[in-house]
Amino acid sequence: MTPGARVQAAIELLDDILDGVPAEKALTGWSRRSRFAGSKDRVAVRDYVFDALRRRNSVAALGGAFNGRGLMIGLLRQSETDLSSVFTGIAYAPNVLTKEEEHGAAYHDLPLDVPDWLTSQIRETLGENAESSIQILKERAPISLRVNLQRVSRENAQKRLRSNGVETCVSDKATSGLLVEQGARRISQSDAYKEGLVELQDISSQVAVEALPLTDSMSVLDFCAGGGGKLLAMAGRVRANFYAHDALKQRLRDLPGRARRAGVRVVQTDVPEKHSPYDLIFCDVPCSGSGTWRRTPDAKWRLSPDDLNKMTELQQSILQRAYPMVAIKGYLVYATCSILKIENTVQTDKFLTATTGWRMIGSRQLPITEDCDGFYFAIFRRMN
Repeated sequence: MTPGARVQAAIELLDDILDGVPAEKALTGWSRRSRFAGSKDRVAVRDYVFDALRRRNSVAALGGAFNGRGLMIGLLRQSETDLSSVFTGIAYAPNVLTKEEEHGAAYHDLPLDVPDWLTSQIRETLGENAESSIQILKERAPISLRVNLQRVSRENAQKRLRSNGVETCVSDKATSGLLVEQGARRISQSDAYKEGLVELQDISSQVAVEALPLTDSMSVLDFCAGGGGKLLAMAGRVRANFYAHDALKQRLRDLPGRARRAGVRVVQTDVPEKHSPYDLIFCDVPCSGSGTWRRTPDAKWRLSPDDLNKMTELQQSILQRAYPMVAIKGYLVYATCSILKIENTVQTDKFLTATTGWRMIGSRQLPITEDCDGFYFAIFRRMN
């Protein structure tokens, strides 16, 4: 594909996404239809689409229109690309710019690239970190790895990865964390990954797991386990008895294979109550995902106030179901990948108000940084 044809493909995909088609579904459908597109073409088109969605409001303003063409004009203008070399109308490239499009919009006072109705909530939660977090949401997310310290040191994991063309540096936030600098596309085929020595996991999740009061032989339930990333991170710290549950069982489909690679035994359960009490229950609850919007940028534009209200109701219901299963002197952990107060401290305050015999022993709101997603966690202990 020519550079212009890649841009035109992104324009058409963005039009579909703006009409309501989820980004991943639109991209998957395009890849299947476009047999002519090579791997580099697919990567380039995907990058265009996600970069435009991360900056949807500002690039639409720069491009002069709230459609796929406007977004791509704004995105390329922002990167100082010579638009006349792309918008030629030749060989599947987009049509030549109109006079209005050539003029463009001013660069000052561009709108923020977060939903207007959430801006005040983000600022309330993050305070002095709010503006920097909003700016970082416009960039691509880092790729980070968690080293399975039960099986290999971080330094040896780096050596193993390097032998397969994956270059990393150590994270200063998590003792198990590595940040990928080169060779990200080679990770899944590397020996270190296949042997369960490393797993893809954001640094913020690793920070949360490192804060947990885990000990060997504990009975631990990951209540909203999904793919099991947090559970495997806990297993990388201690040799405990691990249980996994998720309300949507299909979310657990990748866990058995990941657990085998890591050398971890996990009991999956549809009815976690029958294995209670647990010494620790980890509830990484469904949320807005606002701390991870760099990775799923279309999600921030699809989220509505009604969606958020339903999400907070679900979060409380999960806590209310989970806490009776915790043993006396055991721990309940509430976590979200959110930067919204209504999903974080508001929820933990509600829990403490609605229940007795519990004490919060620690909490932390992690802002979005260059090497870390936004994340929140609170640790409660059952006193009686």
